Amino acid sequence: MLRILLFLGTNIAIIALISVTFRLLGIDNLLAQNNVDLDMQALLIYSAIIGFAGSLISLLLSKTLAKTTMGVHLIDAPQSQDEAWLLETVQQQAAAAGIKMPEVGIFEGAPNAFATGWNKNDALVAVSTGLMQSMNRDEVEAVMAHEISHVANGDMVTLALVQGVVNTFVVFFSRIIGHFVDRVVFKVEQGHGPAFWITSLLAQFVLGILATIIVMWFSRWREFRADAGGAGLAGRHKMISALRRLQQAHGPNPLPDEMAAFGITGTGLKEIFASHPPLEKRIAALEQAS
Repeated sequence: MLRILLFLGTNIAIIALISVTFRLLGIDNLLAQNNVDLDMQALLIYSAIIGFAGSLISLLLSKTLAKTTMGVHLIDAPQSQDEAWLLETVQQQAAAAGIKMPEVGIFEGAPNAFATGWNKNDALVAVSTGLMQSMNRDEVEAVMAHEISHVANGDMVTLALVQGVVNTFVVFFSRIIGHFVDRVVFKVEQGHGPAFWITSLLAQFVLGILATIIVMWFSRWREFRADAGGAGLAGRHKMISALRRLQQAHGPNPLPDEMAAFGITGTGLKEIFASHPPLEKRIAALEQAS
């Protein structure tokens, strides 16, 4: 709850800063001189509602959607030694990380693992049968420690809120641009003409791309932090071994989509839109840590 209040407060503060900046730079007067009758406060509220609605709803439904779409089988009563070991491992890691025991599940598919949930004390961590079969127990332990670190860090909530903040500004500035073009260029005096909608959509598309770069930068940063947390829970050598296993399996090429939750990589322009840093950078960061 504190994290949510913090980011909501941050969003409100930034919106207030924008309002003050507009006044200091005379943008409000510029709009008024050109008969651009734009209610900034109403637009800010509208943008915040639109910006946060999707990300927060997705966050609240994340566990349910993950179970349904991934076909996750929850481990309530272990049916094998591997399930019993996995459950015990997650329980120990959760206790060490200071969070409540998350739901633990297994799903069919290529090597993958993920953590989700709206609250770090009401989370789900799941691992695929492919990952259990392709890695030894030390490496699986490191993967689960990585996911537990995501939960303990509140990364799902934080990422949703960051997305909500950038969405707010995308909607806000795209509407300002559309409104300005509609009033100043096309001289529409009342209501909105086609230019407003076309310009707003184009601006929202361009600003959305720029916003994605910001969100993906944050996502990559949290992966380094989860790697460090995983190394603290399972051991640095185990974390490095797990990442090297992925690197050896796929070489220098980007990992397939199935691996995106734990180790996506990329180079050049693609890298700035990647949700995870390249494996070699993650390994290097762990090797340099002491």
